[in-house]
Amino acid sequence: MKESTPAAGVRPTDTVRSRILVADDNTRTQEAIALYLRHAGYEVDVAATGPEALARAADVNPDLIVLDVMLPGLSGLDVCRALRERTDVPIIMVTARTSEDDKLEGLECGADDYVTKPFSPRELVARVSTVLRRARPVPRVINLAGVTIDCTAREVRRDGCIVAMTRAEFRLLEVLASSPGRAWSRAALAERAFGQDYDALDRTIDAHIMNLRRKLERDRSKPALIQTVFGVGYRFGGEHA
Repeated sequence: MKESTPAAGVRPTDTVRSRILVADDNTRTQEAIALYLRHAGYEVDVAATGPEALARAADVNPDLIVLDVMLPGLSGLDVCRALRERTDVPIIMVTARTSEDDKLEGLECGADDYVTKPFSPRELVARVSTVLRRARPVPRVINLAGVTIDCTAREVRRDGCIVAMTRAEFRLLEVLASSPGRAWSRAALAERAFGQDYDALDRTIDAHIMNLRRKLERDRSKPALIQTVFGVGYRFGGEHA
């Protein structure tokens, strides 16, 4: 882990005394992560083994867990799987393993993000802030052009009727509708909706957009809500109701 003095500028605005559990058996790494997180305004609990991490998670009910893969007693991957059986708490896996298969294994067992060593503690704090924001949508309802998007209930209505949405479709629609008129590239849209490590191909985003148009547009041959910006990507073209 790269170490440096905590910077005064590393203060996320959305902590609201969020509680972070740091599970790492390396005392120096554990203390460095905890130092930066506390400096950023978070409450921090620590654990040094897999069983201790599960016990602490049940005891303190953290808002996010920073989980090392190589924990004694029970691996971080097994801890992650056990947690996913009872909670959807955001989890950031930390490991020295760098292969794509290792990263996929962490994500497939339920992790929300994956950080490889060595890493900057400031980068980890930024990722914690990002994952917490994604996990806590701002309570609001967006009404645009006959479409109502309830960001808290994760519910979409078209002319008063509920429209079934996949998680990916909802996130893309939420991002587009939050900034009507803004042109988004596919890469920027994917990053805002799914995070900076999401490796979406252009055709994946296009497929989601096609499904959204099928569900929401009155005339799919002339999209009025989700418009194509040639050479750029997409924008939400509806005006406030």
